[in-house]
Amino acid sequence: MSAVKIFGHQNPDTDTITSAIVAADIESRLGRDAKAFRLGEINAETKYALEYFGAASPEALGTLDAGDPVILIDHNEFQQSADNIEKAEILKVFDHHRIANFHTESPLYYRAEPVGCTATILNKVYKENGLEITKEMAGLMLSAIISDTLLFKSPTTTEEDIDAASELKEVAGVDLEAYGIDMLKAGASTRDKSAEELITGDAKSFDMGVKTTRIAQINVVDVDEVFERREEIEAAINNQIETDGYDLFVLVVTDILKSDSKVLSLGKESGAVEKAFDVALDDNTAVLEGVVSRKKQVVPNITKALS
Repeated sequence: MSAVKIFGHQNPDTDTITSAIVAADIESRLGRDAKAFRLGEINAETKYALEYFGAASPEALGTLDAGDPVILIDHNEFQQSADNIEKAEILKVFDHHRIANFHTESPLYYRAEPVGCTATILNKVYKENGLEITKEMAGLMLSAIISDTLLFKSPTTTEEDIDAASELKEVAGVDLEAYGIDMLKAGASTRDKSAEELITGDAKSFDMGVKTTRIAQINVVDVDEVFERREEIEAAINNQIETDGYDLFVLVVTDILKSDSKVLSLGKESGAVEKAFDVALDDNTAVLEGVVSRKKQVVPNITKALS
């Protein structure tokens, strides 16, 4: 068998990159030939974490050939994965999202848990296999948990995430709060990004009934910094709607300090946001108080509204 290719979803976030690296470390130490890859450029937050703990960024995944052995990290839906994923041999999945648009021809190891982060699961895998966690791997898992839970402010946060972070910070040798804030702030500036980069940096596609929805999220410390560029952002979104045929495109701009979000909803199903959150759109925008999680708050509500 050729080397196992391990990768997360398109438009990678910190969990999808660092957990791919961590999973490759686990597989390698268990005697398997495995290597981490990425499906897109790393963002500023992830770059901060990798540099802080001295980890190299995974290589970009090239062509995925039929029969290639792969392990999926932080996703399962094929439209979020690599091109030709249907033709690959999926050996394992480590994920913490809903299961949809996924199938395999052969049995596999599938581990999905209702926790806030894939790294929380992988932390347990180390223990289950009696593997010592290095400072580098601890730091990467800690970074993933901080990112996915927004330093435990997200409703996706579980006691398992908090306990794992508490353990990992000791091995990583960092002050959890100070490091977490610095890392989140490193990824919160939007001024040096194009409109296209803003709407694709952390975006996922979802099949919701017969509708195709694209939900992009930007974490910031100043929501106005994004919306002062609304005209160019809206033009970029409308271009994607026309090019890719989305019925709905929702941009979720999350204030990581206030734990609220402001959304921009476009497309022929833009009104679904009103039904989903019981709000009235004002010029296609609305403030969603207490909404910070795409996985737990945005996707389920919009899915229900479109069904």
